Amino acid sequence: MTNTRKAAPFGRTLCAMITPFTEAGALDLDGARRLAAHLVAQGCDGLVLSGTTGESPTTTDEEKARLVAAVREAVGDRAALVAGVGTSDTRHTVELALAAAKAGADGVLVVTPYYSRPPQEAVAAHFLEIADASELPVMLYDIPGRTGTRIAPDTMIRLARHPRIVAVKDCSYDFLGTQKVLARTELAYYAGCDEHILALYAVGAAGCVSTVANAVPDRVAAILAAFDAGDTDRAAALQLALTPLTEAMMDAGLPGTVTAKALLARLGLPAGPVRAPLLPAGRETADGLVTVYEALAAG
Repeated sequence: MTNTRKAAPFGRTLCAMITPFTEAGALDLDGARRLAAHLVAQGCDGLVLSGTTGESPTTTDEEKARLVAAVREAVGDRAALVAGVGTSDTRHTVELALAAAKAGADGVLVVTPYYSRPPQEAVAAHFLEIADASELPVMLYDIPGRTGTRIAPDTMIRLARHPRIVAVKDCSYDFLGTQKVLARTELAYYAGCDEHILALYAVGAAGCVSTVANAVPDRVAAILAAFDAGDTDRAAALQLALTPLTEAMMDAGLPGTVTAKALLARLGLPAGPVRAPLLPAGRETADGLVTVYEALAAG
């Protein structure tokens, strides 16, 4: 049987890491170092910094660069670091990509330009300009629910010809379109929705970029490890066991950043507050997250 697994340029089990802040709302670099080291020790071989879960819209350019440098210091070469650099402005995105490379990132995560809702030709031009300007490999971030514009499968196939466009974080909820691109390119797909980790991995994806991994990195890593070992029944059981926590963190009416920080704080891990316009989770929500987490841990 032909092996359809794509190469994993940034590792297989990536955590979309929250950005820790102090109680006063400043960037908590010591907390970021400690959290990153914990995530890697618990099974993550890649970290995505300053993504959606990392509150990239409300961190400054300087904070983004300092975060990459601090996490690189903490994890060394034990994990790949992918820096979120996507903005609604192509020129600004290029500047962030260059700064990420200087700070020590291994790759950049670039989201579709939001708000402007560019047509596909402009979407392609945006990504190509960044790939041409950056010395780092690029992970495309397809999340139309947030940006208002998706990266169409045909656009993905075109972009895959660029030598530095190597991966996709897939939050498209278009499984057919994803399979079309997987079948026709060498792009390394990463499941960006926790409920799709096993399903996408089973058809040849490289791995996942998980928000839930902030709280249970070992559980997320175990799904892929079981599948790699040929124990597909165990992989399915592990994916299903994760469902209540995935639902509590990702489908409870709050952004994953908010629920992840609430749960991490209760677990004694670095988190801190969210930045406005986000608001923190209430006590009832935090209590519910802990209940679901404890049930998973006891299972």
